[in-house]
Amino acid sequence: MTFRAIRADKTDAGQDVRFVEMEDSELMEGDVTVRVTHSTVNYKDGLALSGKSAVIRRFPMVLGIDLAGVVETSARADFAPGEEVILNGFGLSETHFGGYAGKARVKGDWLVKLPASLTRAEAMAIGTAGYTAMLAVMAIERLGLTPSSGPALVTGAAGGVGSTAISLLAGKGWTVIASTGRSSEADYLKRLGASEIIERSSLSAPGKPLGKEQWAAAVDSIGSQTLANVLAQTRYGGAVAACGLAGGMDLPATVAPFILRAVTLIGVDSVHCPMARRLEAWRRLASDLDREKLAAMTQTIPFDEAFDAGRRILKGETRGRLVVTI
Repeated sequence: MTFRAIRADKTDAGQDVRFVEMEDSELMEGDVTVRVTHSTVNYKDGLALSGKSAVIRRFPMVLGIDLAGVVETSARADFAPGEEVILNGFGLSETHFGGYAGKARVKGDWLVKLPASLTRAEAMAIGTAGYTAMLAVMAIERLGLTPSSGPALVTGAAGGVGSTAISLLAGKGWTVIASTGRSSEADYLKRLGASEIIERSSLSAPGKPLGKEQWAAAVDSIGSQTLANVLAQTRYGGAVAACGLAGGMDLPATVAPFILRAVTLIGVDSVHCPMARRLEAWRRLASDLDREKLAAMTQTIPFDEAFDAGRRILKGETRGRLVVTI
């Protein structure tokens, strides 16, 4: 039997990204085959779906950096047929076929068993974006920063990482400042737990090497000039978790925040995060993330609408999380 997939093929004219019918024999190597039921649309997925991005590193490639589903066959003792699993990162949609397909064959070493308190749809409502937000919060906590240290800033607040970070931080008692370029989303961000909304432009223009000390911690998914300004306004001994590059890969900053205010810049990688920390993040998400807030930030779309969702997320026209039913 065949199954539908969104696959990118390399042609003389560039990338050809489209729906195709595939067979089991076309799947990549792995010791666990999963019947995929849900995936997501993240910013990185939008780039891949556009057919104009370099995020895909081998062809042909099935897209989708997240998946949730049910084990169909397994050559491992630790994953049995019928078990519910989730997978994000480990090169899905870059070097290994991803979640935009009815089936995926993967390495069991990459899989996480679905936490008992989450449904597959909820796990994908969290997805890479929410999982990355949790890693960022955990990184800040490891430095000993707490809500008593001062407020926390979240940039790209209306996006998937930002929405989840606001909910997680507010749930732990932080006073959250949300930075967004969409003033129309102010009520949405306050429902998630933001106490203050600031305009994105206040951080995106070139600024001073050091500014007024504003926040003790920050989760930044923008990068570039925004990250430089976030660092310049972080309080003494504070920390910034950097986990995205929606604004660019450059960092036009100085060493001033680091050597004059002892600010820490933490890099957050979700793709190759060690399994122990990965499991801890999913455990924390299952226990700490408010389900009502998760539902409020989530839109579910059919597989056929993935391309349109990818275009919208690149234009900044989506908010929160997009779950795709496969």
